[in-house]
Amino acid sequence: MSTEVRVPTLGESVTEATVATWFKKPGDAVAVDEMLCELETDKVTVEVPSPAAGTLSEIVAAEGETVGVDALLASISEGDAAAAPKTDAPAETKADAPKGGDAVDVMVPTLGESVTEATVSTWFKAVGDAVAQDEMLCELETDKVSVEVPAPSAGVLTEITAAEGTTVDATAKLGVISGSGAAAAPAQETAPAPAAAPSGGKDVEDAPSAKKLMAEKGLSSDQVTGTGRDGRVMKEDVLNALSAPKAEAPAPASIPRGPVSADDASREERVKMTRLRQTIAKRLKDSQNTAAMLTTYNEVDMTEVMALRNEYKDMFLKKHGVKLGFMSFFTKACCHALKEVPEVNAEIDGTDIVYKNFVHMGIAAGTPTGLVVPVIRDADAMSFADIEKAIGEKGKRARDGKLSMAEMQGGTFTISNGGVYGSLMSSPILNPPQSGILGMHKIQDRPMAINGKVEIRPMMYLALSYDHRIVDGKGAVTFLVRVKEALEDPRRLLMDL
Repeated sequence: MSTEVRVPTLGESVTEATVATWFKKPGDAVAVDEMLCELETDKVTVEVPSPAAGTLSEIVAAEGETVGVDALLASISEGDAAAAPKTDAPAETKADAPKGGDAVDVMVPTLGESVTEATVSTWFKAVGDAVAQDEMLCELETDKVSVEVPAPSAGVLTEITAAEGTTVDATAKLGVISGSGAAAAPAQETAPAPAAAPSGGKDVEDAPSAKKLMAEKGLSSDQVTGTGRDGRVMKEDVLNALSAPKAEAPAPASIPRGPVSADDASREERVKMTRLRQTIAKRLKDSQNTAAMLTTYNEVDMTEVMALRNEYKDMFLKKHGVKLGFMSFFTKACCHALKEVPEVNAEIDGTDIVYKNFVHMGIAAGTPTGLVVPVIRDADAMSFADIEKAIGEKGKRARDGKLSMAEMQGGTFTISNGGVYGSLMSSPILNPPQSGILGMHKIQDRPMAINGKVEIRPMMYLALSYDHRIVDGKGAVTFLVRVKEALEDPRRLLMDL
């Protein structure tokens, strides 16, 4: 009996891949879920696990071949050879049988669209600990959110294959749970085995498409930093190397520190940046480097909004079960303004401008681990109460680190409220690929000239940062003026004016 090995689902809009590396050859014994080969798409690298135990009898798609989704890669013959990879400890015949039968792999859960790897931040259990089904085993940190990994079954954690600090891909095995409670000693020796592979240094084979591109561009693998398995150079690594700034203009992060005295060094604390913080830094710098970013300012008299809020806040809370805040007014005002100035709600895709006929509003939220931007989908079709409920729920999930990937994707415009921290004025930075972001600030009483008289009014500075490549100054100013008008006369929101 034979089992076919086929190309797995590669992701949305990805229809083909290149076979980069085979880790096994015909005749080799393979275990279930053991990695057979690696595929390279135009976006990510995908490892193909063995669907069954047995012997790799045939390789249909050789290294360098381009294959489509569900194409046949190889076949595995199931039989007596299937036991070969399993017997790492042949002496343990009686004790190993139930362990092999009851062992359950702990795999990396679904990380979300466009997330291909994560870092193991914390193990809550140690090897030998008993675990209940769905009990939290460890926590993974991606470049966007933290993901908790529950136990797939009850038993004993017999092996940890990815220690804290290890970077794993989306299909990696994290550990093994044995329902039989077998001894965990052998597992400790198997974990370091995969780590020995990188010691080969330059023996790692680069991806075929990467080698071809390097040959075309006159680059050597020494000039490219590989991000693939064991440091393998992938096609995107070559593209990144070609588009990187020249050596004479190194990135700020590569500039070495100046001399530090021994006394100062002894009082310093060095902490590795979290993946979330690294991604925030990279995305913000990319935003500055890519967009032609400009900021325009205005101020809004909050008198009418505050009066309306004070008049109806108790009735609002009683009916809807949520407090009436300022964010729903600003969200509504922005949705109205975006209809009049649609380019602020658009994005650039190559040489095209993509206009969005909907508003997925991003609401920036500060958390203990960094800034995240949960997205309220179709905010333009929501009521004040629905918006307040969504903001409250997303904000709580953000602070608790429970946001899913889907909740932070697809935003078309962003609102950032620095006023909650006391900011009087700032220039918010764009959240790519969006073309606009509104900065709210502290409400402060200031003397204003009202009908020829000086009056004290609660004023707020507003800032709109926009991508000048598609948003002209006139459009940006018009947008901000429409937001100001809607807030200074909230009845305009009700009348759709």
